[in-house]
Amino acid sequence: MLIPSIDLMDGKIVQLVQGEKKELEFEDFDYWIDRFSKYPLVQLIDLDAARGAGSNRGLVQQIVRRLNCQVGGGIRTLTSAEELIHAGARRVIIGSALFDRGTINTKYARSLADALGREPLVFALDSRGGRVAIDGWRTQTEITPSHMISALEPFCEGFLYTHIDTEGLMRGISMESVRKVRSATSRRLLAAGGITEQREVDDLDAIGVDAVVGMAVYTGKIPA
Repeated sequence: MLIPSIDLMDGKIVQLVQGEKKELEFEDFDYWIDRFSKYPLVQLIDLDAARGAGSNRGLVQQIVRRLNCQVGGGIRTLTSAEELIHAGARRVIIGSALFDRGTINTKYARSLADALGREPLVFALDSRGGRVAIDGWRTQTEITPSHMISALEPFCEGFLYTHIDTEGLMRGISMESVRKVRSATSRRLLAAGGITEQREVDDLDAIGVDAVVGMAVYTGKIPA
């Protein structure tokens, strides 16, 4: 399944390369919301909140009322997750809050699952060079994707795997890396990071992985 991604920064829809360089910027929210309304799920990320550089919470709340979204970016507390679910988010994506000084915080993951149930929880597994990156991809840990999965799998519905090495480059995703993650978990798996062609979406679907696509959709490489 293709899941289009809406990334928010400074009150606009943006697309970044490698999480840093702004490549595209849009202000016509109605246009993209209408385009994405046919999809059963849309990914919505508040990049400012993820980086601790502000918040687009008002926009997020407006969008989740119009689209079926899984929402991420700066969700660090149970209260914040509950507020987003109450506002209409189908799932919340938790990333950096699952770590404490570079180590996996299973106690926090368990507390989320106990309070919310496993079903609305997607855990972000952002990988650069085979290691998990946190804090808006700015901090590299020594934790491998398989280690993170084994520690956190009991507490979530699925994982969002982003292959940072190819993210935004429009050169395709590393299928080998995705297959390794797929083999490590029986949970739902979503993959992002450079997906450029419909063929990749189909190949991911064949191994039971949903494709989260941004740049290729906004540039028309993959019709949406």
